Amino acid sequence: MQAVIAIPETIFMSGKRRAAEQLLQKICSLPLLIRTVATAARAGATEVLLICPEILSDELIEECTKRAWQYSVPIKAVRVSEFKPQAPSSWTQVKPQLQRAFLWVPWNWVSTKQFLTALPSVDIRSVDWSRPAYTTVHEVDRDVPPPSRYPQTSEGVAVTSPESATAAERFLVAHSGKVLDGIHSSFNRRLCRPFVRLLSHTEVTPNEVTFAGVIISAISAIAFAQGGYLAYVAGALIFFIAGLFDEMDGMLARVKFAETPRGTWLEGFADGLSYLMLFAGITAGLTKQYGRAALWMGFALFAGAVLALVVTSLGRRRATAPDRPNEYLGRFYRLLEKDSGNWVSRAVRQVQAFEKRGVMIHYVVIFTIFGGLPVLFVLATIGAHLTWILALYFNHRFFASKLSVNTPREAL
Repeated sequence: MQAVIAIPETIFMSGKRRAAEQLLQKICSLPLLIRTVATAARAGATEVLLICPEILSDELIEECTKRAWQYSVPIKAVRVSEFKPQAPSSWTQVKPQLQRAFLWVPWNWVSTKQFLTALPSVDIRSVDWSRPAYTTVHEVDRDVPPPSRYPQTSEGVAVTSPESATAAERFLVAHSGKVLDGIHSSFNRRLCRPFVRLLSHTEVTPNEVTFAGVIISAISAIAFAQGGYLAYVAGALIFFIAGLFDEMDGMLARVKFAETPRGTWLEGFADGLSYLMLFAGITAGLTKQYGRAALWMGFALFAGAVLALVVTSLGRRRATAPDRPNEYLGRFYRLLEKDSGNWVSRAVRQVQAFEKRGVMIHYVVIFTIFGGLPVLFVLATIGAHLTWILALYFNHRFFASKLSVNTPREAL
C-alpha cells in the first residue's frame, strides 16, 4: 500500500528555518513529519510518496528519507509547484507516481495505526483533505462536481501550534493501550499517562522501564517474605506499583515507536519472573504463619507458574512471525471467538481477562487488605496449573503447525 503525504508551501511563509522547525518539532521525542511517515508504515504502507514544494531543501528531504528507513518504509520524494489536493490539476502532476489506491495522511496529522487502518475507502473527489483518507484514484484529472462528502472519522490531532502539539502528545498517550485492554488495564493506564508523557521526552527506553518493574517486584517479594499483615499490605501495594511499570513500558514503546520483538519477549519474561518472585515471597511469608503446608503449596504454585510460562512462550513462538510476537494474544482471542462452539474455548474466552497482570495487581491488593492472601494463594496455584494445561491444549488445537503470516493491513 502506498501512503501519500504532501508538505504545503504555506508553511514556508515564515521562512525556511521556521518551516524546518515545524516539520521536525518533537512529538513524544519523534519529529512530526517522521512520526507521520512511521504511523503510515505501521498502518501497512510499504512506500511513501512525499509531495514537496520546490522551496524545500534537499538536505531536509534527505534527512527525512534517511530516518524513514528505520521504519522499513522507503520515501519517494517529488517536487510539485503549488500542490493543492482539492485541485484535480495538482493530482494530474503526480498521477504517474500514484498507485491505484493510496492512504492520504496530512503531514501534521498525529494519530495511531488503529485509526488509520479502520478508514473506509472513499472516492478521491469526496475526500476531506484536512484529515486522513483511504482513497482510490478515479479520474483525478477531470474537473467534475464531487459526490456527496463521505464522513471521515479518523481520530487524531492536526499539529498547528504549541497547544495542538501538547494535545497531540496527550492523544497519543491516551491511545497507547491495546485494543484488547479490559477495564482494569484502562484504569491502570490512566494512572500511568502523566509519567509516560514525561518519559517520552527523555532517553529512557521501554526495556529500562521493564527492568525497573522487575526490581520493584523483587522489593515486593521481600516485603511479603517478612510475614505479617502489615508486611503483606506493603508488599501488595509495591506489587501494584510494579504492575504499573508493566503498563508503562508498553505504552512508552508505542508512543516512541520503540516496539521490537526482543522487547516483547523481554516483557513476557519479566512478567513471568515478577510472578515467580511474588509467589516465592508469599510462600516464605505464609510458611512463617502456617508451616510446611504453605511451603508445599508454594512448590506446587512455583511449578505451575514455570510450566505456564514455558508452554505459553512455545505457543507464542509457533503462532506468530519472528518479527511480530506482539500479535499472539490478538490472534489467540480471534481463534477463541471462531471456536465458540467448543465449550472449552467459550469458557476460556469468558475468564481469560482475569489472568492478565493488569487485573491481578488489583486482586493481590484486595485479597491482601481483607485478609484473604491464603485464599489467593490457593486460587493462584489452581490457576497456574489450569493455565499451562489449557495452553498445551490450545497449542495443539490452534497452533499445531507454524503460522503463515499475512502482510499488514489486510482490510485495505
